[in-house]
Amino acid sequence: MGKIRTRIIGLEDVEKKQKKAQKERSAEKKEKKKSKAPVEKTVVVPAKEDEATRPAQRDEAKKEKKAKKIVAHPRGKPASTQRGEQYSDAKKKVNKDIFYSLDEAIKLLKKIKFTSFDESVELHLVVDETGLKGEIELPHSTGKTVRVRIVDDGVITNLEKGIMDFDILITHPSFMPKLAKFARVLGPKGLMPNPKAGTISPNPDEVAKKFQKGALRWKTEAKFPLIHQMIGKISFEDKDIVENAKAFLESVKKNHIKKAFIKSTMSPSVKIDIEKA
Repeated sequence: MGKIRTRIIGLEDVEKKQKKAQKERSAEKKEKKKSKAPVEKTVVVPAKEDEATRPAQRDEAKKEKKAKKIVAHPRGKPASTQRGEQYSDAKKKVNKDIFYSLDEAIKLLKKIKFTSFDESVELHLVVDETGLKGEIELPHSTGKTVRVRIVDDGVITNLEKGIMDFDILITHPSFMPKLAKFARVLGPKGLMPNPKAGTISPNPDEVAKKFQKGALRWKTEAKFPLIHQMIGKISFEDKDIVENAKAFLESVKKNHIKKAFIKSTMSPSVKIDIEKA
């Protein structure tokens, strides 16, 4: 409840003074309120950007961003694409303009090797069509241990537990009905036995021995005419690697091969002269 002010009624002079005093107090209150009111801030709205200058500004921004990348990576490449000094030194020793014979290429790969582990030797082929595939038993082992299993009740039990301890699975036709329920798991991994791959046979023991000796199944990539195949280890005798390479190239057929490259796991690739292979 506000303060009660007494007004004397009947005395005009006194009443006028009271009214005047009341007006003055009201005016003072209004002034105080105005002084406490927040100061309005002036917002400066920038002028509309000239449409003609936008492309130039974007180009400048791109140049600045690119310059920052070059500073971050002295060679002008992202860190993920940079190679080590040893790889760069090895690459300098490979002449890009020369097609090497297999003998020359193997000697060069051994010369430029810079790792301490026994690298794999790989063939990479560009062929004239997709869908090419085949099987070959190389003259010498690839050096890779291939786990071959023949389907029996034990393998079925392991599959039910999610255990797949094999690289090649061979089966007698009588086990195919039991394997059918695992097709969705084995199929995408290339492990489902099938007649085209030669992994379904009435004589699974003989087939298993063939694969254990080093028989290979090869094919192009699904969408590209490319073939990649390991053919040995860099520690092998030169002649063994050459013989494996020649056998594989003959399996693919030279008339299908447009380009051929050989490399070890960590080395740059070396172009192969198909005619001399």
